[in-house]
Amino acid sequence: MINFVKSFDMHIGIAGNIGAGKTTLTRMLAEHYGWIPKYESVTFNPYLEDYYKDISRWSYNLETYFLAQRFRDLVEISNSDEIIIQDRTLMEGVNIFVANNVAMGNLSQRDYDTYLQLYNLMMEMVKEPDLLIYLRSSIEGLVGKIQKRGRDYEQSMSVEYLSNLNNLYESWIAGYKGRLMVFDVDNMDYENRPEDFSLITDRIDSELFGLF
Repeated sequence: MINFVKSFDMHIGIAGNIGAGKTTLTRMLAEHYGWIPKYESVTFNPYLEDYYKDISRWSYNLETYFLAQRFRDLVEISNSDEIIIQDRTLMEGVNIFVANNVAMGNLSQRDYDTYLQLYNLMMEMVKEPDLLIYLRSSIEGLVGKIQKRGRDYEQSMSVEYLSNLNNLYESWIAGYKGRLMVFDVDNMDYENRPEDFSLITDRIDSELFGLF
């Protein structure tokens, strides 16, 4: 673990499609730097399995649940004096997953408008991450990782669904105005190859701590 003198608080967000490796990188960076991790609620999400069985029926329920969980995390982050790294951000809910469900006809305009009201109210009370790290992956890379980790409810996801999400991620990142790092992770294995993990930490060290 790297022990820097902490003279500031900071919110770092890890963004990326399903299977990109966000949770693994969040854990590794938290351990490396001594940061506080915030993980996305997947294991105990009461809607996730139903959602993948019937997306149109459960879209609003799932996305509203995620919105509430991520907002709670952001409030805690805003009130903290620690450096916190978050697995997936509040912004991805509306810009990627909700936008995709609207485009696919899985979310009605009425539900979308209600969701946006909640989201906009929440964003008035919190701020975007101080640094966003985006993990870019091809569809082939995502499918391989999803199959490898073997979550039953994810195995029914279509390539079209993942591709739509990837396109929305790329559009969102292209217009993102905040502090941003992008890593192409298809040919990286930062969990098992120390040199790959060092490529990430070297850039973070340079960006945040001016060490290089």
